[in-house]
Amino acid sequence: MPNIFPSNHPVVAHKLSRLRSANTNPTEFRKLTGELSALLAYEATSDLTTEETEIITPMGPTDGTRLDRRVALIPVLRAGLGMVTTIHDMIPESSVWHIGLKRDERTLEPIEYYSNKPTDASDRICLLLDPMLATGGSASAACSLLKSWGATHIKYIGLIAAPEGISRLHADHPHVPVHVAEVDSRLNSVGFIMPGLGDAGDRQFAT
Repeated sequence: MPNIFPSNHPVVAHKLSRLRSANTNPTEFRKLTGELSALLAYEATSDLTTEETEIITPMGPTDGTRLDRRVALIPVLRAGLGMVTTIHDMIPESSVWHIGLKRDERTLEPIEYYSNKPTDASDRICLLLDPMLATGGSASAACSLLKSWGATHIKYIGLIAAPEGISRLHADHPHVPVHVAEVDSRLNSVGFIMPGLGDAGDRQFAT
């Protein structure tokens, strides 16, 4: 399927295996989530455009490079919070917006409970951050909300995706690329990714 980019980096695979383990405690889980997020964001932003700028080194002037479009990081609350800090450290000029979505456990459809509309979405490269692309409902709803704000360039970054979630997001938003550590086999009867890693929010925040 086009626009799906699972990582093939050995360090990503190594850290993802540690993240999956039921023996990984919340402190280590948060650390691994941040590290994986930075690695995936590094891959996802490889096509950002740049412009030349003049800089002065201790040895004199030379040509340098800077990003020519601004970036926004959009974590989906609450599990997406663990992905923000390391990416923000990597691109410190980026803005951070928040979208609050929770899943109705009966219908598995998303319910929006928080958003704060920015004024400059159309000027941003929007990196949508959510660890688990399961049914795809939350990711699709978040993309629709970003587009309603005027966003035209959205990339999804997650840790694990299920084929069902990829299909839903691709059907609703075919031009949104999906960058994940790995694509798993399926969803179970209650909408959890298999083999997955459990609930990413619960494991981050010890709830």
